[in-house]
Amino acid sequence: MNIQEISQSAREKLKGYCRVCPECNGRACAGEMPGMGGVGTGAGFKHNVESLAAVKINLRTLHGAKTQATSFKLFGRELAAPILAAPITGVTFNIGGALSEEEWAEVVVQGSLAAGMLAMTGDGPNPVMFRSGLKAIERVRGLGIPVIKPREQDEVYRYMAMAEEAGALGIGMDVDAAGILPMALAGQPVGPKTLSELKDIVAHTSLPFIVKGIMTAAEAEIAVEAGAAAIVVSNHGGRVIDHTPGTAEVLPEIAAKVKGRLAILVDGGVRTGLDVLKMLALGADAVLIGRPLLIAAAGGGHEGVALVLQTLEKELKHAMLMTGCANLAHLRDAIR
Repeated sequence: MNIQEISQSAREKLKGYCRVCPECNGRACAGEMPGMGGVGTGAGFKHNVESLAAVKINLRTLHGAKTQATSFKLFGRELAAPILAAPITGVTFNIGGALSEEEWAEVVVQGSLAAGMLAMTGDGPNPVMFRSGLKAIERVRGLGIPVIKPREQDEVYRYMAMAEEAGALGIGMDVDAAGILPMALAGQPVGPKTLSELKDIVAHTSLPFIVKGIMTAAEAEIAVEAGAAAIVVSNHGGRVIDHTPGTAEVLPEIAAKVKGRLAILVDGGVRTGLDVLKMLALGADAVLIGRPLLIAAAGGGHEGVALVLQTLEKELKHAMLMTGCANLAHLRDAIR
């Protein structure tokens, strides 16, 4: 199995929902929801890809960095590289049933671990979505991070208790899902959280807490004040509101404010190991991968997920070699 074979298989299985374009940039699928596109004009999705492409690399080959170390520790767990699977649900209607929720959760959790990395799992209007992720995490002795929608407080506490019972490594909330309509239609309202509410949520669990969906330095500081262990700089893949900036645009300002006070993760348009290097050089501690892993899962199961993640790790090491970086602590000079 290789990447080309996985892509061809996925193209056949995802027909009508994802074209598996040579460049996954949100142009062909703009506005296609359900589906893999960005909301409205698809600008948020496209800006993610474009803002990363705008970052230029400093080619440096007169140096002594002959080997590259990419290991990364998150919540006490050492990963082969600072790359995690992003939390995704809704595969039954976004990819036309090529995978069930249970199959997707199992495949992404197992594939990520096979590559020496970790998966986040998601939440949604169907209880099967969150529970599928928890079951997959339980089967690997808690080596995964479930992410909860910004539900009403009592519901958040109930879901957090389930995550703790599953022995999860950490837990998160994708606050950027505050206005997602399907949740309300299913009688499970979501909404924004105040600082006070977020503090109560963080205090309600012994697990490291991640706030996903941060796009401004001011809200990053709110997450710090609330006691979060990490944030994810994310516009939800451009799927919740149109015309957001790309995550690579806002990441440097956020990192300047909160770097070192909590872990900074980022998603949005990361397609290659060179993209990973760019995000790390812009201030992230790790990246999340979304659509490419969903395509890999559809086309190659957990082996496909593992192969894509391992390929990203290899590409990251090559990018580090060609920019004079021996380890993750010295990436800032890799970009202009």
